[in-house]
Amino acid sequence: MRKEDKNTIIEQITAIVKEYSHFYLIDMNAMNATKTSNLRRACYKEDVKLMVVKNTLLHKALSSLDVDYSPLYNSLKGSTSVMFCNAANVPAKLLKEIAKDGMPGLKAAYAEESFYIGADQLEALISIKSKNEVIADIIALLQSPAKNVISALQTGGNTLHGVLKTLGER
Repeated sequence: MRKEDKNTIIEQITAIVKEYSHFYLIDMNAMNATKTSNLRRACYKEDVKLMVVKNTLLHKALSSLDVDYSPLYNSLKGSTSVMFCNAANVPAKLLKEIAKDGMPGLKAAYAEESFYIGADQLEALISIKSKNEVIADIIALLQSPAKNVISALQTGGNTLHGVLKTLGER
């Protein structure tokens, strides 16, 4: 490959890393064509960009960015594919669903400005909540006391009404 071509690819990878806020490094080496195709379809449905890269080109692209990605460099061995996304836990859920067949393997991930190294970090990545999920949890927590007060008032009103009705009938 010519140096100009390599530089173009490095620039493309750099642009993609800047575009997406999270990415996962995975090993798809042992997957057959059917499993790979299924993973690509699942990624497309979930708005995850799946890309096979050369380790050295990805290393150079990550080195050229402002963020220090050095904890990920040791994971750049063997065959590497990258899953780019804007929701931190979506690729982890996809990997867990597809990993029931034994493949692919998580090498490392950069999610929520943290590094997750190794396949044992998959459960931690799945438990990460997206911004919308956190907002929904906060709203539910804020609504809970109001719902309890309204429920208590309605219950008290029904009880009081029942007592008055019983007294009125006597």
